[in-house]
Amino acid sequence: MVKDGCCDHTKFGPDEETFPYFTQLTRDADTFVYGRKTYELMVPYWPDVAKEDPSDEFARAFDTVEKIVVFSRSLDSAEREKTKIVRTGLQGEVLKLKQEQGKNILTGGVTIPSQLAELGLIDEYHIVMHPIVVGEGIRLFEGINLQEKLQLKLVESTVFKSGAVALKYLKQ
Repeated sequence: MVKDGCCDHTKFGPDEETFPYFTQLTRDADTFVYGRKTYELMVPYWPDVAKEDPSDEFARAFDTVEKIVVFSRSLDSAEREKTKIVRTGLQGEVLKLKQEQGKNILTGGVTIPSQLAELGLIDEYHIVMHPIVVGEGIRLFEGINLQEKLQLKLVESTVFKSGAVALKYLKQ
């Protein structure tokens, strides 16, 4: 059994084949929930790409998202007008967001998704596994303390030519 689980963006990233998958996930969302590090990686990079290359579908999808909620104690200001910085209260803020009408709420990075899993606030898990064993780096869900075992049901899978597999799970 190989247990790598590395999700460090500096070790690998989406390729031409998986970018359409991530683009569709982005189109299906109208709110992003990020921590400071993920926010600083994604914004202003993708909005700038959308301006420079209007044919980049992922960049256009990213740039049209309605709201970005960033959880950070150190970020002083937002790069984007549709951004809200929240200093505390992840659980309360996400519960409020889930009550709003609209599309999906999408998160990324490691820290915020791990905290949301620990709080039981993730309804769908979209995990893309790449056929790469890195052997080092940040791992998703490392060190989280679940109140009870998280039961997931596989509802969709997509196998890409590269060997990457996109898995969609629903929380049971």
